[in-house]
Amino acid sequence: MKICLVRPPSIINPVAYIGSLTPPIGLAYIASSLRASGHSVKIIDAIGENPKKSTPISEDLVLRGLTFEEIIERIPGDSDFIGISCMFSSEWVQIRELTNQIGMAFPDKLIAGGGEHFTAAAELSMEHCPKLRICILGEGEETIVELANVIQQDGNIEKVKGLVIRKNGTFLRTGTRSRIQNVDEVPAPAWDLVPLNNYLDNSLSYGVNRGRSMPMLASRGCPYQCTFCSNPLMWTTRWLARTPTKVVDEIETYIGKYNVSNVDFYDLTAIVKRDWIIEFCQELLKRNINITWQLPSGTRSEAIDHEVAQWLFKAGCRNLNYAPESGSEETLKNIKKKVKLPRLTESLKGSVKAGLNVKLNIIIGLPDEKHQDVWKTLWFLIKMSWHGAHDVSIGVFSPYPGSELYARLVKEKRISHSDEYFKKLAYVDITETVSYTQYITSDWLRFYNWVGFALFYGSNYLFRPQRFIKTIRNLINNKHESRGEMALSALLNRVKIVKGVKQI
Repeated sequence: MKICLVRPPSIINPVAYIGSLTPPIGLAYIASSLRASGHSVKIIDAIGENPKKSTPISEDLVLRGLTFEEIIERIPGDSDFIGISCMFSSEWVQIRELTNQIGMAFPDKLIAGGGEHFTAAAELSMEHCPKLRICILGEGEETIVELANVIQQDGNIEKVKGLVIRKNGTFLRTGTRSRIQNVDEVPAPAWDLVPLNNYLDNSLSYGVNRGRSMPMLASRGCPYQCTFCSNPLMWTTRWLARTPTKVVDEIETYIGKYNVSNVDFYDLTAIVKRDWIIEFCQELLKRNINITWQLPSGTRSEAIDHEVAQWLFKAGCRNLNYAPESGSEETLKNIKKKVKLPRLTESLKGSVKAGLNVKLNIIIGLPDEKHQDVWKTLWFLIKMSWHGAHDVSIGVFSPYPGSELYARLVKEKRISHSDEYFKKLAYVDITETVSYTQYITSDWLRFYNWVGFALFYGSNYLFRPQRFIKTIRNLINNKHESRGEMALSALLNRVKIVKGVKQI
């Protein structure tokens, strides 16, 4: 089979970062599995092929990367089917348009969608996108290989588990596919099919800019059931880790092949088992691998005490994200966030003491949240600033497809699925907020968002004036040591990009 996989362009808003200019690790894994099974694969990475190109699509949004027309021109006419990735529902409106345009350009081709958005909203996506024939749910490696094999053999795709397909004017789910059990056996990402150096040379990565950065996965899934997260639907709640030695083998390969200096782990919850993370750190030290690495997606605190934090730092870890989400015990209980704030505080203190740059992820405006809950969170941020946390990300809650809270709000008929709904699915939007709690208005949430940042960074620089001087110096030198510095630099660059596009 000849298969073309498409990674769409990203979306840039001057005040809300939607999308991510990072190497497409998901598609690289899909491609490697297909190729290992004997199929011919081409990846069209719209971002990687031209990461500096920006095209206006509305008054305040631009696409970063190839245009739709350029993508369609690159799709081989002899492709047997075309796969389109959509990880973020906030990009669905544009990806829907791209999918329909591809369908019109190749009316006889089978078009499949995969990724977190299609997993969470398969029927909705197919209803709104007539050219979309199939949605691949959850982990895609085994499913897409079996799909390709069946298409080649007898075409009876109904027997392939893990799909939603069109049939007789309706949508058919073909059954639940089990998770991949031995993650060590998944072929390494097919990075040779991606213009990887366009990312490495331009320091495009998810984490803090620490040079040539490669994305990696050391584990899959998350054992928790937070109600705002779509993980249980996408991955189930089973956490599976690769063997530490195999992860280090992959790092060594990237150092030798691509001269990388940093690794970003994209794991949903990288540190779950204490023994695993210590063994991984010891393996890096045993091989004397001189590289930095970071956990930009966030992780749990339970397995990280001062001793573990020291292992992390010795082995090259420099940036660590904690995700308490709230400083209110009542809110944490409501969202099933099984975190103990005193334990997290001690873990944070140990990490800071070990030399790690620590960031917190916070969400305000969760359903049923009250003013006093938000004030408890703001006070929690001041305390974490006092204990040495370097950074914070504060987002106003958005009901993401696939999450428990999304299902609740759909049932309550509080979600319209309009284009505006999808465009505003960005936790970091600091100008437009929509309140989903009956106790706090949108204006108040916007106010709290700004106050939260002001309190955290104001107190941070007050408690440690040297950090303010260091931040200014790093911005001038275009050097980043924290996500705050990176975000501020990126915000300034995005404003320049949007202004420049408007002047064209």
